[in-house]
Amino acid sequence: MFINHTNHPSERWSAEQIAAAQAYGEISDVPFPAVDAEATAAEVRVLVCEYIKKILAAEPSCVLCQGEFNYTFEMVSRLKSAGVTVVAATSERSVRTEILPDGSTRQISTFRFVQFREY
Repeated sequence: MFINHTNHPSERWSAEQIAAAQAYGEISDVPFPAVDAEATAAEVRVLVCEYIKKILAAEPSCVLCQGEFNYTFEMVSRLKSAGVTVVAATSERSVRTEILPDGSTRQISTFRFVQFREY
């Protein structure tokens, strides 16, 4: 099983990203939690403990984990200690800048999935 532990539901992924994830097994989403900016390190660890139980219970072959940095670091460390392969998604960004009638600019960024990279 491939667990997607991010804020980006797999139903919105490109065909390429879905295929890359399916190489590890069936895709299951475990949405990334909201991490309060005011949370202490101890509170973040409690949140990680709550979610790692759900993730490990699914016996994943691989977990995609990306989000708030402190939570991600703690989660990745614990998953790797448990022998789970953990990856991040890499992408290429294309930016198009438009000049609007009032002279202001708008940037439109498009991200194209490239690969999963192991932590």
